[in-house]
Amino acid sequence: MIKHFDQEAILSADSFYRRNLINCLSGYKSLNLIGTQNKEGVTNLAPFSQVFHIGASPPLVGILFRPHTVKRDTLENILETGFFTLNHVTSEFYQEAHWTSANWDGSEFEKTSLVPEYLLNFSAPFVKNSPLKLACELVETQTLKVNQTVLLIGSISHIFVEEKGLRVDGSLDLNILDTVTVSGLDEYHKGLKLSRLSYAKPIQMPSEI
Repeated sequence: MIKHFDQEAILSADSFYRRNLINCLSGYKSLNLIGTQNKEGVTNLAPFSQVFHIGASPPLVGILFRPHTVKRDTLENILETGFFTLNHVTSEFYQEAHWTSANWDGSEFEKTSLVPEYLLNFSAPFVKNSPLKLACELVETQTLKVNQTVLLIGSISHIFVEEKGLRVDGSLDLNILDTVTVSGLDEYHKGLKLSRLSYAKPIQMPSEI
């Protein structure tokens, strides 16, 4: 049986139900802990599932933030300093990663068991146990007219990755890295690889590589 929602039904649904439904529609999403630090040296750590690839040359990532109508430490720290880190989450510490979304008074590093790490004198903190860490610098921000969501674009200045998950062609084996993904707002998953397929061409079905 298929359940159908038109837009009227979506908008008239209970707000909690609607939030859960819409947040699940895009399927599995990437999960990153964003590390920042303000000019006073206070660190901040928060989970984000709205991080996505923008370009490879130069290497750029995008992040979507909810409207900047209330205090948002991560966004404000990036706007203030221009620097942030992206850190993959593993099954070892996904619960602590989720815990950082609580409304803490002070640094999430100090309230959870997650440990900050500073590499190459980069001013924003990394997560020590993360197998893939990116140092990023602010390029630009745009406020989307449709709903006041803030799109932030960052350039990747450094990549730190455990070699066991780095293939010879530059791709990453996220299963080996134990990268965790998320659906909706609070459901976490480990990836299960089906196969890796060859470059798609019209003349034949892609094959496993």
